[in-house]
Amino acid sequence: MKYSIVNVKDVRIDNEIFRFDADYFNPSALKILAQIKKRRFFLIEDDFVVTKLAGFEYTKFFTLENMNSKNYYIALTSKNIQNEELNIQEFITIDKNIADIFLKRSKLIPDDVILSYTGEYRRALTLQNYDYQLGPNICLIRPRKNHTKSYYLSTFLNSKYGQLLLDKEKTLSAQPTVAMSRIRKIPVPEYGSNFYTLIEKIIKLKSQIIQNAEFMYKNSEKRLLKEINIENSALGLKSWSVKNYSDVKDANRLDAEYFQPKYDEIIKLIKNYSNGYDKLKNIVKIKDVNFIPEPREEYKYIELANIAKNGEINNCTVDFGENLPTRARRIVSTGDVVVSSIEGSLNSIALITNDNNNSLCSTGFYVINSNFINPETLFCLMKSEFIQMQLKRGCSGTILTAINKDEFENILLPKINSNIQVQIKENIQEMYKLKCQSKQLLEIAKRGVEIAIEQDEDIATNWINQELLNIGVESFNGGR
Repeated sequence: MKYSIVNVKDVRIDNEIFRFDADYFNPSALKILAQIKKRRFFLIEDDFVVTKLAGFEYTKFFTLENMNSKNYYIALTSKNIQNEELNIQEFITIDKNIADIFLKRSKLIPDDVILSYTGEYRRALTLQNYDYQLGPNICLIRPRKNHTKSYYLSTFLNSKYGQLLLDKEKTLSAQPTVAMSRIRKIPVPEYGSNFYTLIEKIIKLKSQIIQNAEFMYKNSEKRLLKEINIENSALGLKSWSVKNYSDVKDANRLDAEYFQPKYDEIIKLIKNYSNGYDKLKNIVKIKDVNFIPEPREEYKYIELANIAKNGEINNCTVDFGENLPTRARRIVSTGDVVVSSIEGSLNSIALITNDNNNSLCSTGFYVINSNFINPETLFCLMKSEFIQMQLKRGCSGTILTAINKDEFENILLPKINSNIQVQIKENIQEMYKLKCQSKQLLEIAKRGVEIAIEQDEDIATNWINQELLNIGVESFNGGR
């Protein structure tokens, strides 16, 4: 049994806050706190200014992304911060004129550390670009002078010890939250500038590799659109259509949404593809046989929330079969593609790699593979605009709209030329290699910080440089 013995005076955190909950006095957190304070350390507030959104009354001007206008800043929120990576596939915006007048203090600049302080994320990253605005539920940690500490600080906060301290300081109300006053008081181990620079270079290299991976995917997507001759097509300019009764009868649909002209245009382009087309059911296999997990066997479980818009699978549940939900009934294998059936998350599509082989996934997915289209091309196809539009068209229902199996089986797929498939396969495989390397770099940086805390800076530096060589990255040697 784990427990802590504390003096009654220790429950007074400051003049206004008392804490006597078990989480605050977690033995593991207290142990690492004592270990940090045995050596040189600084409080976050010593070297950084910590603030949250200024002028919160102006949050009413935050809106969902508006791609028809460029007169906005992207306002970052907690969902944009993932694994020391800025994920802006979904974002909110704020008008530049409003932000420049009323929210000047919330403008973000390079070397700012941003931290999600509420909800379940509690993740940090150091910004490398301009044109972002501080949004709700994240705080700004700006260096006072020494910018070399920014990447080190965000890596420390993302490490298991930083997470322990953040978790210790959270309070439970509507959702877990860490107060600004407590973030400012978090102690951070202090090391030499060479160590900070080493961490900075690793994180910057990770970011560059992620950009390269994104380029590989965009290149595949562009190649696919060009092949189908959809690259420069103007869809949806016509706002009405005339249909025969037979069309309505065959579709068993009477709603105007289903008969929008843009769908006819997409289908026409697919039917004109030089290499031919067919219904999905004639090209792919749907794995829809239920798998009953063994009660005392451990499984990795993939659900909708685990799939990012870029196709990455993160933060899966690992648990015994008896603890998994009843919707965990599909088993997936390397080379399968999982496609969400739920409207609103149709773009939640992922390629199953070796890392997730023999995992379970939710029945909210269609699990597919093909003998005619390689897995990488099938992945790109299902994420493409012209297939996404067909999936959206096929959705029906009231409370929870989704695409049923009959509609899914009857969407049209182009029979992609085999030479193009080879090109796409090479690009997507390279993309996954780069993503794997970026994850390795992040883990090396985090583990390096942890080793420095557990042992010392020199041992950590040597370990980091050896690990970099092991994954094919030349040692930085800690210098500039």
